[in-house]
Amino acid sequence: MTLPLSILDLATIGKGQTAAESFAGSVAMAQRAEELGYRRIWYAEHHNMSAIASSATSVLIAHVAAHTKTIRLGAGGVMLPNHSPLTIAEQFGTLETLHPGRIDLGLGRAPGSDQNTMRALRRDPMSADTFPQDVLELQGYLTGPTRIQGVEATPGKGTNVPLYVLGSSLFGARLAAQLGLPYAFASHFAPNALQEAVALYRSEFKPSAQLDAPHVIAGVNVIAADTAAEAQAAFRATLRARVGLFFGGGREFTDDEADMILDSPQGQHVSQMMTYSAIGTPDVVNDYLEEFAKHSDADELIVAHQNTGTEARIRSVELLAEVAGLARV
Repeated sequence: MTLPLSILDLATIGKGQTAAESFAGSVAMAQRAEELGYRRIWYAEHHNMSAIASSATSVLIAHVAAHTKTIRLGAGGVMLPNHSPLTIAEQFGTLETLHPGRIDLGLGRAPGSDQNTMRALRRDPMSADTFPQDVLELQGYLTGPTRIQGVEATPGKGTNVPLYVLGSSLFGARLAAQLGLPYAFASHFAPNALQEAVALYRSEFKPSAQLDAPHVIAGVNVIAADTAAEAQAAFRATLRARVGLFFGGGREFTDDEADMILDSPQGQHVSQMMTYSAIGTPDVVNDYLEEFAKHSDADELIVAHQNTGTEARIRSVELLAEVAGLARV
């Protein structure tokens, strides 16, 4: 693998697992990824999802940062319309002050939740419309000068936390290009516009104080295992878990029920979300990622290890690092 590899950790809460156990698994994964030479780990803001524990993203980053030493950590991403730019600047300014040179801030405009949860978050349904202005306001708090006269972020001002625009459409690609920011495409769950969005971003990119040339991070799912059968079984388990996440409404499905839904027209969407997935033994996974890197025209890959259970995910992290030739710390 010729590109840098990073990790997207969804802080998954498995069956029979607690959120505390999920967090312990995230710490263990980060520590191992640091040893193995991964570039960064990001955590995503999701709400009202019983299987994902990364809702308080900045708090989780702080916890993992306190238990690691060198690996970059960040949000992939914070859904900015859920928050005021000043609040996020203060949170990530605090993180950067405590852990200098290790913090990233990826920004998205989706709610990260459903309509009812949006109301519970007190989110204005129109708040996504001001996303570009909110990104600039946030950037001002972190770099200076502030765009709101007399209002500074403390901590925050002068920390220059690097910003990344996250997206799965042409909107985010165009915004990242106009602002001269790195662009991360969520192809690990929204694959359709990947190539078109990356091409647009590269063609319209304007250099900025943060970045002098385009930088694309593309998301991809990975299930690396010691045997092909083990990897395929983990992939099927991942698909079944997503059926529960998207169709469960609080109930659990048997494997047979989940398979029936996956085979239905409605269930095909779950499989389609995971179009870009490297599944198998390490050599198979590495070959897939080499081809995906060319297909996506990426400068960096961010990998969502989808194996079931903390031990299996960490094993996937290890197998990929070994076959990709990452430099151990």
